[in-house]
Amino acid sequence: MSQHHIVYEIAHELGFDLCGIAPLAPPPDAGRFQAWLDKGYHGSMDWLQRDAERIADPRKVLKHERGSIVVLGMAHSRAAIELPGGGRVARYAAGRDYHNVVGHKLRKFTNRLARAGISGPQRRIVDAGPLLERSHAAKGGIGFASKAANLLHPRFGPWFFLSEMVLSHELEPTDSVVPGSCGTCTACLEACPTQAIVAPGQVDARRCISYQTIETAGPIDPELRQQLGPWAFGCDVCSEVCPWGHRAPDLSARFGRHKATAELGLVEWLEVGEAFAAEFDSSPVDRPGREGVARNAAVALGNVPSERGRAALLKALSFDPSSVVREAAAWSLAQAHGADQGVRPALERAAAVETDPQMRAAILAWRDRCP
Repeated sequence: MSQHHIVYEIAHELGFDLCGIAPLAPPPDAGRFQAWLDKGYHGSMDWLQRDAERIADPRKVLKHERGSIVVLGMAHSRAAIELPGGGRVARYAAGRDYHNVVGHKLRKFTNRLARAGISGPQRRIVDAGPLLERSHAAKGGIGFASKAANLLHPRFGPWFFLSEMVLSHELEPTDSVVPGSCGTCTACLEACPTQAIVAPGQVDARRCISYQTIETAGPIDPELRQQLGPWAFGCDVCSEVCPWGHRAPDLSARFGRHKATAELGLVEWLEVGEAFAAEFDSSPVDRPGREGVARNAAVALGNVPSERGRAALLKALSFDPSSVVREAAAWSLAQAHGADQGVRPALERAAAVETDPQMRAAILAWRDRCP
């Protein structure tokens, strides 16, 4: 059996749904990445700029001129996820942290390849790594690029995780191409709540709900908060409207449902304190930290109001240890409950004792939106 077929056989035995092999070389669209950076579309993700050369040229990752990139896909399609009491999270974030699940399989994959004689300098990557992974995956034949800048597969749509093994060992590249395209469809561009997809295949991360709720430190852009709607972590809008994803199988059992999304709602997210590490352990939702999770919940409660949420926002406004969360609570109170008796005075009192000048000014601005 050829090494090419050994790689495929091991990948599928370990539970990967997709496998392809790309050459260790810059992908055809590497120049687009630099143009994207030049427009500032990466926002505060400065590491993308710092690692631009390595990201564009995978040979710099291993410091080898020749080799291969084994690209693997693991599907995670499931029904839409809503938190108890309202609020939404991206479907991938509902279960166990995919970095751990996929990473564990990738380590087994590496060991199996080594026993088959495929070894040498290598690097395993699960999402976080200096690589244009979707470009290499398309080159390796496991999907095709979409107008939403993600990768699509005829069976799994956009609902699959990518991981890679960058090898100094040369393997025969995949010669098949996955059939399919977006054609004339523009559903994702039209549906994006914040118009983050500025052109086919081009996303301004600064406007993306996933970026705002996961990568952004500090306050969420006030101009985008209302458009975030119920999303408290990530966003699936562009994937949900994509026709390629409608027939994907239900694979929710693969990653299960984590307590953080199965049992905790927006109020619990907002009120979580020292218990954060325990409640969100092994959940993708822990990425923005306690402050980010509480901030997201506060903003979402302004878009999906409730009496219980109102009480939690008032409590956070006065007692949350983070000025970022206090300011987000102030916005939501003005947004959803500004006409309620007692909200404007509460904002007045909060501004009077706020120690962060920037947050104080923001709280006063939200107070002025109340009748």
